[in-house]
Amino acid sequence: MKVTFLDASTVDAGDINFDGINEFGELTTYKTTSKHETLDRIIDSDIIITNKVIIDKPVIEASKNLKLIIVSATGYNNVDVTAAKEKDIKVCNVVDYSTPIVAQHTISLILNLLGQTHKYLDEKNLWPDSPIFTRLDHTVTEIYGKILGIVGVGNIGSRVGEIAQSMGMKIQVLARKGSNNIIHPEWKRLDPQLFFSSSDIITLHCPLTESNEKIINSNSLSLMQNTSHLINTSRGGLIDEQALANALINKEIAGAAIDVLTEEPPPRSHCLMNSSIPNLLITPHIAWISIESRKRLIEGVVKNIKAFVEGSPINEVN
Repeated sequence: MKVTFLDASTVDAGDINFDGINEFGELTTYKTTSKHETLDRIIDSDIIITNKVIIDKPVIEASKNLKLIIVSATGYNNVDVTAAKEKDIKVCNVVDYSTPIVAQHTISLILNLLGQTHKYLDEKNLWPDSPIFTRLDHTVTEIYGKILGIVGVGNIGSRVGEIAQSMGMKIQVLARKGSNNIIHPEWKRLDPQLFFSSSDIITLHCPLTESNEKIINSNSLSLMQNTSHLINTSRGGLIDEQALANALINKEIAGAAIDVLTEEPPPRSHCLMNSSIPNLLITPHIAWISIESRKRLIEGVVKNIKAFVEGSPINEVN
């Protein structure tokens, strides 16, 4: 079989071994693939692997041999799964590979934001001029005893809650209509108004859907306390980014730390790239990138191919 990885550089920084994929056929890897290059590169492929390259209906319909599309990520909105199903092409994703590191990064953002660590690190040259042994220029807040509100208590959200709870935080969850999620039933499920108004820190850990797009907006931000903080290591589209910028500038909330934006990489003109916005931390979608996570991701890709070849596909999304 011919296997094509369209954007291997999203996973590999020269430290990932693809030998497991090679066992199933001839593997061709490309660092990145632009929209106009996609079809030429997969026209004869039996299996394609994509992280962010868009596989739309025209590409699917034109692919002569395509049998399996593997998304080397959990989210699969870059693939037209309906068009694939119409051609009896399986679409599979990879799940649960990044839980430990995303939880770690989330906690790190919380600690840095409330500890004002980023500010003190940037101002190390001011320490020698301090009239006392320390500096008290930026107010540091403890997380102990604070209420952490979690939006989405799947594997990552629940792990974040467990770590936070072990550090003395109290946990509550945004109730979702129709949800039968019973993970940590001891954590209170609250309606939106009470959830947003009573959480000291809100962290997002849910997939992006039509029902929760821009769940963080001018209305939900207005419900938050002016001492509250927002964390997003999930999907950029969960936030109305201009509304967040306004809330930070107007000090309606105390701070935010985000790892994802609606457009990635963002244009320099993006509203949240303005360096004058106070108490905003942005990391470049790195919550998932530990070497361990990326190795697990490729192991997941290999398992998907193996299961497909054996006639029992796993992790199907269509």
